[in-house]
Amino acid sequence: MSNKNFGFGTQIRKSPYFDATVRWGATGFSVYNHMYIPRDFGDPEQNFWNLIETAILCDVAVERQVEITGPDAFKFIQLLTPRDLSKLSVGQCKYVLITNAEGGVLNDPVLLRLGENHFWLSLGDSDILLWAQGVAINSGLDVKITEPDVSPLQLQGPKSAEIMIKLFGKGIKDLKYYWFRELDLDGIPLIVSRTGWSSEFGYELFLRDGSKGNELYEKIMLAGKEFGLKPGHTSSIRRIEGGMLSYHADADINTNPFELGLDRLINLDGDINFIGKDALKTIKAEGVKRLQVGLEIKCEKLSGPNTTFWPLIVDNNTIGKITSAVYSPRLKKNIALAMVDIEYSKIGLEIEVSIQEKNFKCEVIEKPFFDPKKKITSKSLK
Repeated sequence: MSNKNFGFGTQIRKSPYFDATVRWGATGFSVYNHMYIPRDFGDPEQNFWNLIETAILCDVAVERQVEITGPDAFKFIQLLTPRDLSKLSVGQCKYVLITNAEGGVLNDPVLLRLGENHFWLSLGDSDILLWAQGVAINSGLDVKITEPDVSPLQLQGPKSAEIMIKLFGKGIKDLKYYWFRELDLDGIPLIVSRTGWSSEFGYELFLRDGSKGNELYEKIMLAGKEFGLKPGHTSSIRRIEGGMLSYHADADINTNPFELGLDRLINLDGDINFIGKDALKTIKAEGVKRLQVGLEIKCEKLSGPNTTFWPLIVDNNTIGKITSAVYSPRLKKNIALAMVDIEYSKIGLEIEVSIQEKNFKCEVIEKPFFDPKKKITSKSLK
């Protein structure tokens, strides 16, 4: 949606980088976590090539943080997630799920441990601040739950390491995948992590003073100029290639972790207590009735990502839906994430998809569609 017909208002927040992104060419926005996010810097395929060949800088301030502090903060954070956090070190991040009493997925944030009893949940699009505050009221635990003045930027792509070295010096090369450190860039307070929602090598810079958003954005763009850095937006093409979930599309409150193949994030055997444990035990014992799969859609090049759920059909019966679909210019095919009845989840199976009342053949294929071992994101720097 372009600026001229996008209804900006005070009830939806602007990020600290909003003016900078407009200055650098953002022409379209959407709303995520009650905040505007740039979604258009021109051709999305060019944005994809910029990401995988050089680097892009993305305003992801919409990844709001829920800050949990207090004497019982660790106990409380473990109550929210089925993932065992007993080995989570200060300075480390973990990808976690937040589940409700029925085992439904409420969010799939990245968790950062800033101190013994100091945590951030870096959120997908849902109101976990309210959920956490509600859980806290009746938990009997001594915690404080707030939304801090923190706004992330993502610097992603193969040249991001060289840009970060120019900004912070060679010491940044020691930062390992899914770890972070506190840094200061010319008086701008930051947390810098080796994470990102792109399936490419990259960093997230969590600004801890919203008044310095414009200054930070411009500093990074200036440092990246010689390396071909471009302003950009999170790439639907690359994240679908990488099989990364988009909350509300590929998962929601009615989706459980086992349907998503995320069993590794669930610890049912230990003595940790978390919301949804009994429900998830029952779901595991009974087995799931549907499963997320990868699909190749055998039709002409899709003009862009799907904006509705496309029904999947076998013998005139709906057996599931495509949740995220896009054309990959690198793989030269249409790829999709879908939720299907479990009997239709076998690799190689052919089903049909209905797109604008036309049916096309699909084939169930392996996901992620590219770099399944995550060699790109997790590589260590020499």
